[in-house]
Amino acid sequence: MTKFILCAALLAIATVVRADPGDERILAARDAASRGDLQRLATLAASPSDHVLEPYVQFWLLSARIARTSEPAPNDAVADFLRRHAGSQLAERLRMAWVKRLANEKRWAQFDAEYSQLLQPDQEAQCWAAQSGGSFANDALRGLDAAWMTQLDLPGSCDAPMQTLVSTGSKSADDVWYRFRRLAENKRFSQARDLLRLVPESQVPNPAVINAALDNPARFLASPAAQIPASRGAREAVLISIARLARTDVHDAANRWRALENSGFRSEERAYAWGQLAWMAAAAQMPEAGSWFAQANGTLLTDEQRAWRARVPLRNSDWAGVRAAIEAMPQEQRELPDWTYWLGRALQAQGRTAEAQRQFQRIADQPQFYGILATEALGRQYAWPKAAAPVTSQELARAQTAPELQRAIALYRLDMRVEGMREWNWVLRGADDRFLLAVAEFARRNGMYDRAINTAERTRNEHDFSLRYLAPYYDVFARQAQAQNLDLAWVYGLTRQESRFQPVVRSGAGAQGLMQIMPATGRWIARKQGFKDFDPSWLGRVEPNVTLGCAYLRHVLDLLSNNPVMASAAYNAGPGRPRRWRDSRTMEGAIFAETIPITETREYVKRVMANAEMYATLFDRRPVSLGTRLGRIPAVGVDAALAPDEP
Repeated sequence: MTKFILCAALLAIATVVRADPGDERILAARDAASRGDLQRLATLAASPSDHVLEPYVQFWLLSARIARTSEPAPNDAVADFLRRHAGSQLAERLRMAWVKRLANEKRWAQFDAEYSQLLQPDQEAQCWAAQSGGSFANDALRGLDAAWMTQLDLPGSCDAPMQTLVSTGSKSADDVWYRFRRLAENKRFSQARDLLRLVPESQVPNPAVINAALDNPARFLASPAAQIPASRGAREAVLISIARLARTDVHDAANRWRALENSGFRSEERAYAWGQLAWMAAAAQMPEAGSWFAQANGTLLTDEQRAWRARVPLRNSDWAGVRAAIEAMPQEQRELPDWTYWLGRALQAQGRTAEAQRQFQRIADQPQFYGILATEALGRQYAWPKAAAPVTSQELARAQTAPELQRAIALYRLDMRVEGMREWNWVLRGADDRFLLAVAEFARRNGMYDRAINTAERTRNEHDFSLRYLAPYYDVFARQAQAQNLDLAWVYGLTRQESRFQPVVRSGAGAQGLMQIMPATGRWIARKQGFKDFDPSWLGRVEPNVTLGCAYLRHVLDLLSNNPVMASAAYNAGPGRPRRWRDSRTMEGAIFAETIPITETREYVKRVMANAEMYATLFDRRPVSLGTRLGRIPAVGVDAALAPDEP
């Protein structure tokens, strides 16, 4: 009986991935929806089929009708769709669009009824709820209060509730200026200008001054308006000019600030400027960063600034400074695995072994970079947790018959990956571990390796690390790693981070395939390997992509003292940058990784190296430790020269 169920499940899976004769109609409807051709869409929707994606045709039509505010609202049709598809992600999305139309039309009673059924209201809907006067208004307003300091991109529906927060005293003028600074720092200039309507009348800046500061900070700082800033608005214009200039030339910004800081600035304002300068100096690995951070006491630092305040002494092996910086962090940040580990290291270096061990114990055995290092700091080898029981045929059958997954498979087949991912993620909400493992196994059997990995990573108590760390195309990777004398576990760790083993994926920047190779890099390395007929289409095929990717890894390893940490950074950010990030003395690999200036590259390197350790556990069972794998970073000037034509 069990064999029959399993065979039936596998047959159903094979059936799901087969092309459907109704696919052309679904694609035609999607095309009509994307072009805004409501007439064509309505014609297609008028002849419904039993295609698994039929709800999408109706969804696209109703979404288009809701968006046409000049036409009568489709009340009955929306209600019917929401009833028939209750609980689906399409119903959630349609209801989200519907509540926004109701809000725009001030139909607050109906809005409140529909809003109450949203499972995951977005920020725009929440801000409409704050205006509604209904039962959710106060909760929505408190949510906006909490998002004030952290969420930069707030929709227009939040304007009125933000005004309410200020007028009721929940947010002060200092809070408004704090948000203004964050917006301007991150080049949200339009939002920053709009926010100034909320400052007290006595502090309203001259629009010309603000515009000058935002448009050209260096020129503004040289202007008479910046020399004697008589008002709060004028001082804030100087401060944001300093912050913005520091991002392009921190030396120039620091020199200009020294000439201006005694021109009537409050102590908090001076601390803010020094905090911005210290942050940029730390990322640029300037020796002044530590002393500038000392002058930033008295202003509210961001999480990223506090992190860099700890990285400055870390890079210098100043363990007392590391400990002080971490202990000054808010508890939530201090308890992140990163800072838990480094606080343990700082305590260990100061001879406080028992306290250090307690820090390491808090994150030991977690399957990530610092969890592995903490385990090793306790004198233990990292080991995968006990494997969960294998997925049963009944569990697999339950997973593969889930409507959301059937739709997801069909959407992936039609190259509608974003829609497919939404369906996939929707069915996983609140799922138990057994269902997650069954869905991950279902994905693996269908060659959807990225979905298998992402789903397996969600389990809480029962784990299958062979699903989290899949090793597809093993023969190809093993052959090319051996040909280039590369560590196979590292190659797999890097590829997992690059593409999750999607062979045809393309990044926004144009990188392609399993190892995410840019066409220019592919052409260059192909020529270096003696291939004269390179074609970019190679990058979408497994063997050529892995061949070129491994050859490039060998190249950057040879350039960078055969160090995988630096080579990983080079693969992400180019080989020139890791050279500049070194020091005049050798450095511990983990410290180098944590102090990489580019956030994306820093996190990338840590994930790749942790992945490599996990794959080594899979392949070798008793691998070299992660600490040994990270090694030491050589001092400046001990590696090979870049090729003049290297991309």
